[in-house]
Amino acid sequence: MRESFSQLAGLRRRVARLAASGHENRPAEGWLASGDARFDDALGGGLAIGRVHEFFAADALDATSAAAFAALVALRTPGKAPLIWLRTSDAGKRSGHIYAPGIAELGGDPDRLLLVEAADPKMLLACANDAIRCPGAAAVIVESWGKFPLLDLTAGRRLALGARDAGTTLLLLRLNAVPVPSVAETRWSVAAAASHALEANAPGAPAFDLELLRWRAGPAGARWRLDWNHDGQCFGQGFGNDAALSGALLPLPARRAMASHGAAAA
Repeated sequence: MRESFSQLAGLRRRVARLAASGHENRPAEGWLASGDARFDDALGGGLAIGRVHEFFAADALDATSAAAFAALVALRTPGKAPLIWLRTSDAGKRSGHIYAPGIAELGGDPDRLLLVEAADPKMLLACANDAIRCPGAAAVIVESWGKFPLLDLTAGRRLALGARDAGTTLLLLRLNAVPVPSVAETRWSVAAAASHALEANAPGAPAFDLELLRWRAGPAGARWRLDWNHDGQCFGQGFGNDAALSGALLPLPARRAMASHGAAAA
């Protein structure tokens, strides 16, 4: 599962081999559905494929939950196409190491995950620009820590264009950071939520509190609490509990443009 970074040439060759091994082609557009009907319907079908989506940890202690949610979203991509996770070489000391048996326990296939470690943020951004254009990749996760000033509007637009042209979904995992103006299609705050205990008071499935901070196609401000269903490999609200949305959300046509609401919506 692990790929140390020297150059992306080896990564490109491996992704190309996987893409040519009979995996079905991913759609160039559409939506990456969570599996929860109300969540997906509110967003017009789910997260837009071929777009950039940002995930922020609501608190420093929620970094692991934000990373888990981004990983589970990526694992929802259909087929066996590889998922590329980019992070700096010191990320393990800050937010922990990626644990392959844990991915398998959640119902995912750790063999789909290609982990690339870059030497520094500058190299991380260079890797992201290359990885988003690699043929055969289903999704790319870029994990960064702190402000990441190199990821300005110009760099973000370049990534967004690459994602759109390749039809690859780009998930920006922003840990220990605050939202700044960006070209992301959606922006989310992710926090750990109390899970629903199973029989014999066994630990329940991972649960997440989500807040939609920004949506280019509609209004922000809605909140959800989603559980991960291991058996169905999808998200749900309390495994059938009729949990109401705690934020107002107006039904709008998908991809409808909206006026900016200041820096928080940029």
